[in-house]
Amino acid sequence: GAAGALSAPAAASKWVRLNVGGTYFVSTRQTLCREPKSFLCRLCCQDGPELGSDKDETGAYLIDRDPTYFGPILNYLRHGKLIINKELAEEGVLEEAEFYNIASLVRLVKERIRDNENRTSQGPVKHVYRVLQCQEEELTQMVSTMSDGWKFEQLISIGSSYNYGNEDQAEFLCVVSRELNNSTNGIVKEPSEKAKV
Repeated sequence: GAAGALSAPAAASKWVRLNVGGTYFVSTRQTLCREPKSFLCRLCCQDGPELGSDKDETGAYLIDRDPTYFGPILNYLRHGKLIINKELAEEGVLEEAEFYNIASLVRLVKERIRDNENRTSQGPVKHVYRVLQCQEEELTQMVSTMSDGWKFEQLISIGSSYNYGNEDQAEFLCVVSRELNNSTNGIVKEPSEKAKV
């Protein structure tokens, strides 16, 4: 077939075997040289004595690094996207990206770590709850004028226990909540408007 047309050495040289910490990865020179300054590019494209790269008995380049984090590195070189499995620590990938000297990936991983810190520094989303007491006729007005970010949670009727001769006004406790957003870095600046009692 057409494959026969390729002379064996050329075909062989297109593919590169890497032995990363005991795990084999196979890739093409083209992929590994996507980042010209990277360690991988120097390793397989300038296979000169100056790198003195060790190969194992199968001819794979030996790299003494954690193979767990090599996957995202290689995939990034393949398609330019940063994809990290849930169970992998971004810090681990960052470590490797820095070792392999892939600047654009280092930037990406750092951004990802920063985003995650912003998202998780709060722990799970915190809510502030507030209970407002109001009379029946004030209810609709209060719900409609609720300030941004407040969500109506629950209405508790507490009956009209204080009826001082005026017409029966039902009293309600209105529970509202809002998410604490991260922009305040955990400092809750809450207006101290007291609910009417």
